[in-house]
Amino acid sequence: MSKRNTQQRRQLIVSMLIEQNELSVDYLAQFFETSEVTIRKDLRVLEEGGFLLRRYGGAIKIPSEMIEEENNDEQLSKQKLAIAKAARDIIADHNRIIIDSGSTTGALVKALNQKGLVIMTNSLSLANELTTLECEPTVLMTGGTWDARSESFQGKIAENSLRSYDFDQLFIGADGLDLERGTTTFNELVGLSQVMAEVSREVIVLIESQKIGRKMPNVELNWAKIDKIITDSQLSYETKVLIEQNGVEVIVAK
Repeated sequence: MSKRNTQQRRQLIVSMLIEQNELSVDYLAQFFETSEVTIRKDLRVLEEGGFLLRRYGGAIKIPSEMIEEENNDEQLSKQKLAIAKAARDIIADHNRIIIDSGSTTGALVKALNQKGLVIMTNSLSLANELTTLECEPTVLMTGGTWDARSESFQGKIAENSLRSYDFDQLFIGADGLDLERGTTTFNELVGLSQVMAEVSREVIVLIESQKIGRKMPNVELNWAKIDKIITDSQLSYETKVLIEQNGVEVIVAK
């Protein structure tokens, strides 16, 4: 197929997603009379361009919540910074910690100043950032299979690597927080996050207040696995109480 036809097909896929919200690889391959391999390549390119989110067997339209977030970057950065500083303040010198991939956890990396830290991460960019810190932590990486959607390493190799250690704390972000179920995400790759929680004595979720109450398809960590939540000062008192009823400590960053 010509380059022009490829571009037309991808443009049509985006238009179809706007109308139908979700499409399968099988349906698209039949509709365009092409191979599933070609359609998967189309979806990968469109996801990298920010036009859709891939899910197992197909793709979904980018949720409006994520678009709204991108339009409020300045306010979000202030919230992330406040959350990062509050998270830093509960880390002791010489702690062994895991920092999951993500923008809020990335803000925590920049704030670290403790001595003798041992830090495991599944993010290549965070690992590079950690090596530049004046406090000179020992940096460990999970290894594993690179996932372009989460920009992190995932899979069995990463999980087995984590199980070789034990950690004092896990710092992890979330796409959403379902007040009934726990942290939620659009990404179906939740296995590594759950292993991170298993090998950590304390699990701390870093999340902006506007993501709290957001229900997404996949539960990442249920309430029983979460010890603390650190969020910003926009959290309502009523929501704070609801979270605490699950036996979770809520730290509100000032």
